Amino acid sequence: MAATDEAMSVMASLGGIAAVPSDFQRPCESITHGGVLLALPALIAAGLLRHSARFFTLPAGFYGLEHIFMLLGMLALCRIKSIEQLRSTAPGEWGKLLGLDRCPEAKTLRAKIKILTADGNGKGWSAQLCDDWMAANPASTATLYIDGHARVYHGHLTKLPRHYIARERLCLRATTDYWVNGLDGLPFFKINQAVDPGLIRTLEEQIVPELEPLVPDQPTQIQLDADPLRMRFRLIFDREGYSPGFFKRMAAKRIACQTYHKHPAKDWPGNEFSTRQVPLMIGGHADMLLAERGTLIGSDKNDQLWVREIRKLDADGHQVAIISTEWRASAVQIAGPQFGRWYQENFFKYGREHFNLDRQIDYQLEKVDDTTRLVNPAWRKLDGEVRKRVATQHRRKARLHDLGISGQLEPAKAEHYMRCATTLRADIEREEAALDKLKKKRKDTTKHLTFAELPEADRFLKLATRSKYFIDTIKMIAYRAETAMSHIVRERLNAHHQDEARALIRDLCTTPADLVPDQQTKTLTITLHSLATPKNNAAVAHLCAELNATETLYPGTELRMVFKSVSP
Repeated sequence: MAATDEAMSVMASLGGIAAVPSDFQRPCESITHGGVLLALPALIAAGLLRHSARFFTLPAGFYGLEHIFMLLGMLALCRIKSIEQLRSTAPGEWGKLLGLDRCPEAKTLRAKIKILTADGNGKGWSAQLCDDWMAANPASTATLYIDGHARVYHGHLTKLPRHYIARERLCLRATTDYWVNGLDGLPFFKINQAVDPGLIRTLEEQIVPELEPLVPDQPTQIQLDADPLRMRFRLIFDREGYSPGFFKRMAAKRIACQTYHKHPAKDWPGNEFSTRQVPLMIGGHADMLLAERGTLIGSDKNDQLWVREIRKLDADGHQVAIISTEWRASAVQIAGPQFGRWYQENFFKYGREHFNLDRQIDYQLEKVDDTTRLVNPAWRKLDGEVRKRVATQHRRKARLHDLGISGQLEPAKAEHYMRCATTLRADIEREEAALDKLKKKRKDTTKHLTFAELPEADRFLKLATRSKYFIDTIKMIAYRAETAMSHIVRERLNAHHQDEARALIRDLCTTPADLVPDQQTKTLTITLHSLATPKNNAAVAHLCAELNATETLYPGTELRMVFKSVSP
């Protein structure tokens, strides 16, 4: 279907050419998804084609490296969430965007991806891009967000370990990806843990060793020696990473750690709090009631460490406690990034919904190394039971508190409330005793085992990750390109939230466009059809002006891309 370039097809099949070059000879009108070409300069700037020839090769054939990479990037931005979806699209339309007569069919594209990822070079390519991204914006790397994202597996090929999935409130079979993002939420890299040893071990054994030589603009050893409180960079994560011993080991490396206090003491007096203006990454400021103290954490003397504790007082009187080993930043500079962790959470949520971040690319299985450490399934089961009972206790105690207040407000029913409170109090005391026994049993159970020590019934094969890692890197590039474009159109939309700007970019990528090549002036003019409102057309016209200033050549040709929008 749509194959009109028979001569090139025959030459490619006979091995006469390495790849068919992109060739724009005729004008094309109303190309479906033509607006995605406006994202091509952003994709190129984000690194879509950078280093690709260094890390990947394809055998001679009809489609070259650039075609495959551009197609995958454009598919991601157009929300074609799986390769199989190509079967329900017009191949000739996608082919026109590539300068070919048609795009590869789903089977061909999957075969190309298998060839590209056979040697595992996707990780090297992603690492090189991460180095480029950090070097291009060193301000965003001084503080980094680290978080794990559980990717649920619904298949039946292997019985992966179960994880508690907070968004679904269920224990499901899953694998964990640990992501490293900048303060603005943009992703740098991820580490897949088919056998999840937990955030602390992943940080210490994999993420930190990778970041130490990677983070730019770190202080020199002379500067560190001259200032004992100065740190190389800062890591922010959730309560799962709370560990005084880990904080102390990282402090010895001069790496600051920051998270929520897992065991805060009683509330501080209200007069300690003062209103501070905390800058937000999205712009503007938020007024927060903050207070600060020094706190000694760690029950073991070898792990004890003095840290900074900053608390935020909410309107309902609740105090949120943050601890940090960063001593040179102000309380505002500690609180702002901590409460900005939702940028990374938004990336996970947006990636799942719009880029199908959780989708498994292939279903090959690999053996797990016998020396791999993992959480003991018996301990995990006990831990789940403890968590469940603790949550029930919290609800009982909240109910007891409400009964006490209701008894004071309605004296006529005080006796009824007292009877209910007595029964509830007895339930709480009985459950506390059972909970203590369960906690002791959990404490006496070994938390970690090697894979070889697992009972035969609990052993499993892990999912192969080479293709997944490669496609996720493409999606990171697409997300970065979309973010850059949304920042530009936001200047004209006057949008307070990034969502409106991103929605416009999504509409833009699926809007038809006309292509007019001019071989004399060496230009390829892309004219976007009208969007829904004059306001959106004006924003896109502004985007076109910014894109034209880059004077980007269409990859593999000498044609400079010229972008036009209908008059606002």
